[in-house]
Amino acid sequence: MPHAPASLENRTAVITGAAQGIGFAIAQTFVDAGARVVIGDLDVDAAVAAAEKLGGRDVARAVGANVVDSDDWDNLLSETVSWTGSLDVVVNNAGITRDATMRTMTEADFDLVIGVHLKGTWNGTRKASAIMRQAKRGAIVNISSLSGKVGMVGQTNYSAAKAGIVGLTKAAAKEMAHHGVRVNAIQPGLVRSAMTEAMPQKAWEQKMSEIPMARAGEVEEIASVALFLASDMSAYMTGAVLEVTGGRFM
Repeated sequence: MPHAPASLENRTAVITGAAQGIGFAIAQTFVDAGARVVIGDLDVDAAVAAAEKLGGRDVARAVGANVVDSDDWDNLLSETVSWTGSLDVVVNNAGITRDATMRTMTEADFDLVIGVHLKGTWNGTRKASAIMRQAKRGAIVNISSLSGKVGMVGQTNYSAAKAGIVGLTKAAAKEMAHHGVRVNAIQPGLVRSAMTEAMPQKAWEQKMSEIPMARAGEVEEIASVALFLASDMSAYMTGAVLEVTGGRFM
C-alpha cells in the first residue's frame, strides 16, 4: 500500500520554538502523521517536557538551540541526522514579540525581533537546504504572519521581520527548486494561544470584528496547513504563501 499523501511516515522533521503554542501543535500533528520530530528550542527544559509529551525518545527529541546562532543550527541538524539518518522537513517557527510604537521602541528590541525571526529563519533555511539538496528532496516551511502582509501598529519590528520571511522564502524557493527542495510559508492570522488570550478585551474584539469567519483560529488549524506543505500533497508547490486567517485582510 502506498503511503497516504499527507503521511510523513519514515520522515524526520525539525521544528523550532516547538515547546509550546503553534510549534507544539505542528510537532503533535507531524508525529500523528508518522514523523520523527526534533524540537529545537531556547528553553531546553520545556523542549524536553514537550518531547516526552509527544511520546518520548522513539518519536521525539529535544535539542537546545538559539536560532540566531548558526553553530547552534549546525548542532541541531547534525544531532537530527545522526539520530534518524535523514532530514526531510524543517519548520522555522521560533519567534518572539517586543511590541512598542516606533517612537518608544528601543534599538535593542528592533534588533532582537529581526534577529530571531528573520536571521533565525534564514539560518534554518540555508542550513537545512545544504543538507536536503544532497538527498535531492526536502520541504522547508517558514512561519510568517498576517502582520507581514498588512503591518500592525506597534509592530514595526515584527511586521518587518515577517514580511522579510516572505521575501526570503520566495528567493530561497527559486534557488532550491532544481535541487528538489521546496520552500513555502504560512501567514497565520489571529490564533488562540496563551499569548493572544492575554490581550486586552478591547483589542481582542477589534481583531475579531475584522475576521469574516467571526472566530479566532486554533493552533491545530495552522498545524494542518504545515502538514500539507511538509507532505507530498503539496509536491508541486514552492515559494507559496498560504494565509490562514479566517479571511481577515484578504
